[in-house]
Amino acid sequence: MIDINAVRRNTEGVQYVAHFNNAGSSLLPKPVAYAMTDYLHDEIRYGGYETMEKYQDDISLIYKHLAQMLNAQPSEIALLQSASLAWLKVFFSIPFRKGDKVLVSRADYITNYLSYLQVQERHEIEIEIIPDDSFGQTSPEALAKMIDSKVKLISITHIPSAGGLVNPVEEIGKIAKENGILYMLDACQAVGQMPLDVQKIGCDVLTATGRKYMRAPRGTGFLYLNQRLLDEKLLSPIFLDGRSASWTDEKTYTLQPNAQVFENFENHWGGLLGLGKATEYALQLGLENIWERIQMLSKNLRQQLSEIQGVNVRDRGEKLCGIVTFEMANKSPELILQALKAKNINVSLAKKQSTLLDMKNRNLESLVRASVHYFNTEEEIAELVGVIRKQ
Repeated sequence: MIDINAVRRNTEGVQYVAHFNNAGSSLLPKPVAYAMTDYLHDEIRYGGYETMEKYQDDISLIYKHLAQMLNAQPSEIALLQSASLAWLKVFFSIPFRKGDKVLVSRADYITNYLSYLQVQERHEIEIEIIPDDSFGQTSPEALAKMIDSKVKLISITHIPSAGGLVNPVEEIGKIAKENGILYMLDACQAVGQMPLDVQKIGCDVLTATGRKYMRAPRGTGFLYLNQRLLDEKLLSPIFLDGRSASWTDEKTYTLQPNAQVFENFENHWGGLLGLGKATEYALQLGLENIWERIQMLSKNLRQQLSEIQGVNVRDRGEKLCGIVTFEMANKSPELILQALKAKNINVSLAKKQSTLLDMKNRNLESLVRASVHYFNTEEEIAELVGVIRKQ
């Protein structure tokens, strides 16, 4: 369903590297790069404010395309510099009180968990880890038993940065909705890799980055915010500026009535136009088609790696994604990474520091992480596996 030759012609980087670090930062397609450089060239010629004004119609399309991808409204989309900033801005706007409970997934990312700990120190909230099921994914059944009147928030990482699993976010969403509990979803590794529908998931907030499976530039992120949270005044936004609020009088101000209440006045609009073009590019290819090819390639890679003596594939989950993690007996992940790098094959390391609770629970310090995307080929997989066989 995807014309791989056309996709690879549009991806200059494949001439130089076999790129299996898409869970870190993917290769930009040419249309994304051109959208950015065209904007920057105009900024050089005409000035920053003037160029932003010139591109207002294109900027509006960013919201439209992201909303289309998530089955949301454009007014429910906010553009930011990173997924972490998007997540933090919403999380620290939740009016926590002493004794509130936050239920979280074991595989949460460092930024999220540090924030839980900060709020625990400031407001004496309780952090409770939702147990994993037999597949290693966050258990909806266990979650349902943890619900009581003190639960303020359910915070889930859709796809952890190490381990390959896809958490059952729709089942979790049903539990959150039935109990009227705020539900935040970190979808950094999911957006651009698979179809996402916030109506089916049932999340109130979804945050993501541009640089990973979206194939957008670094320094771009976005969030979906259910309009209900603002209409019912369930959040108290902080870090306001002239884009998120209006200064109405000496002692008064009004908030933006939509998700842009979490935006900043200062943005890298050239980069965000790249995000918009990347979203449009993914929509044209079709998220179902992208997801199907990623699953095929990652299954291929897992199978070939598992056939090598001494290699242990460490992915967990009933449903597996494009992130493939493995280790090798008598060979450190760092040395494997360097051996692959010497052959112009990009992978990365999944380190304990990033997902401490999950890695500690599995008694792991680090893993090799090879994250495939639809532009990868079976020939590139064979190259990667060939290097591993020789170690």
